[in-house]
Amino acid sequence: MLTTIREKAQGAFAWIILVVICVPFALWGIQNYVDTGKEAPVASVGDKDFYQRDVNKAYEQYAQNFQGMTVDEQLLKQQALDKLIKDEVLLQHAHTAGLVATDSSTRAFIETLPYFQTDGKFDDKRYKSLLTSQRMSSAEFVNKIKSALIMEQFQRSIIDSSFATQYAIDNFFKIQNQQRDADYVTVAVEKATLQPSDQEIASYYQQHQAEYKLPEQVSVEYVELSLEEIAKKIDVTDDKLRAYYEEQKEQYSTPERRKISHILFAVNAKTDDKTALAKAVKAQQDLKGKDFSALAAEVSDDKLTAKKGGDLGLFIVGSMEKSFEEAASALKAGEVSKPVKSSFGYHLIKVTELVPSEVKSFDTVKGEATKAYQKAQAENAFYEAGEKLTEMSYENPDNLQTVSEALALGIKKTGLFAKHKGEGVATEQKIRDAAFSDEVLQGNNSVPIELGTDRLVVLRLLERKPAAVRELSNVKQDVIAALSSDKARQQAIEKANKIKLRVQAGETIQKVAADLKLAVKEATGLTRSKNTLPEQLNDAIFKAAKPVAAGKATTFVVGLSTGEQVVVSLKKVAAGIMSDEDKKQMELAKKNLAKAFGQSEFNAMLASLQANADVSIKTQPKPQ
Repeated sequence: MLTTIREKAQGAFAWIILVVICVPFALWGIQNYVDTGKEAPVASVGDKDFYQRDVNKAYEQYAQNFQGMTVDEQLLKQQALDKLIKDEVLLQHAHTAGLVATDSSTRAFIETLPYFQTDGKFDDKRYKSLLTSQRMSSAEFVNKIKSALIMEQFQRSIIDSSFATQYAIDNFFKIQNQQRDADYVTVAVEKATLQPSDQEIASYYQQHQAEYKLPEQVSVEYVELSLEEIAKKIDVTDDKLRAYYEEQKEQYSTPERRKISHILFAVNAKTDDKTALAKAVKAQQDLKGKDFSALAAEVSDDKLTAKKGGDLGLFIVGSMEKSFEEAASALKAGEVSKPVKSSFGYHLIKVTELVPSEVKSFDTVKGEATKAYQKAQAENAFYEAGEKLTEMSYENPDNLQTVSEALALGIKKTGLFAKHKGEGVATEQKIRDAAFSDEVLQGNNSVPIELGTDRLVVLRLLERKPAAVRELSNVKQDVIAALSSDKARQQAIEKANKIKLRVQAGETIQKVAADLKLAVKEATGLTRSKNTLPEQLNDAIFKAAKPVAAGKATTFVVGLSTGEQVVVSLKKVAAGIMSDEDKKQMELAKKNLAKAFGQSEFNAMLASLQANADVSIKTQPKPQ
């Protein structure tokens, strides 16, 4: 186990283990659909079959973790299928073990999900609306959540029962705090001078056609429901607007600004109530000939504010005792109160700045109030139209015309765009994901897509243009540049390997570098998390084998993302020592290493269950 952690404990990862090692069980899995018809299953676990649509749904959810990243869709789809199989293996085993989730506990959990809440409370109307938009019944959704909670029970029973010994913790810190010394030489990538031949260009182009492929593109037509557009159609009269203004007057007011200072005469074990009051009365008399801030600095028992002339800053209602607030609120600018009693003692309070509250006139805010009124009045209409949009686009999946006419929404069109980039409404990731979903590519309307809280879009496919390789004539200069770059990188690799062989043969890295007019750099006291080296270089240094003997360095080559090659001579490895700061984190380390071990045990058990389960993968999942 410690070997596994050591292999992964690069850079900041080790401390991630000590902070957030346990990833909660994902709820996205287990897609159980009915009405499979005569479609051939993609895979099965026991009597449970999975179809292409199950994989597609799982993929769509899984791919959300990689938004904005360039990933292999077929690989993600394979991973989604693997996840479906793992989840089903686990669920069947959990059922066999007798684990259950009650209806009441499942519904209680659902009610805590923020997607179904309004102002922090479960909203049944929102719950049903969102399920409708996903074309899922409440019973189906509850069963999915129930299955996920059962699987989580099983996972937690293993993870939460794991523990870490002191020996394991000590070894972890020895690995994490290990220090290494190395010398290294950087071999730069030199620009290629020879022009590649036509044959080389053609050959490179044939071998790397995937790099010159135009991605699949689609265009869509769509209807958009906008709260702003609905609001513009709301009729506004002066009477209605004035009534709204009166109701919302606070929104158009500037609150009073009142700054205060005080002098405190504390009542405590040394000073009784009578004595403190006498001091306050005397100070009040002294103020006739002395500045308030100067006196506060001399006599106030609130030593923190005394240094600032008793300044308490802006007066905020609710932050002081009632007697103090009432006195402070009644004072005029520059006025000092009589002694005011609080639980701390007696105060003299002064208002040092006072800016009265101000209400903006109706005429001043009429334009702003009009927009706010229209938006407020439009919200119910927007919500009702959204439900109708969801219902009608689902009931008429083969066109947008029906919903367009019913809701008086124009049908808009986009130009062609790819899955990773688009213009106009297609700049939205959610729009692109929906446009390339199986449901839309098969000719159906998309589910309603929420863009913020005030826009809903339903789209359907207009045109689909498959991916195609660009002609060599159009990418020739790109091919030449890539070919030259590859040649230059290969020359750097060959040069670095020659240096490595000479050092391994017995020459010092300093001598070899001097012969080639290269600079040697020395790195001492390197740790996994504290260094100034490139991440790739530091990772390689800590993955390298320790020197077999004193004076016998470990030599290897590391390729950087820039193309540069680094020849490293690892000279020394010193075991880490637990620092005082590490000792303070001992309980946290113990707790989270235990979770790490538990997660590893769970993964091993799941792999064993899957190996012994009746799993059959009949066909590979198709790319979208």
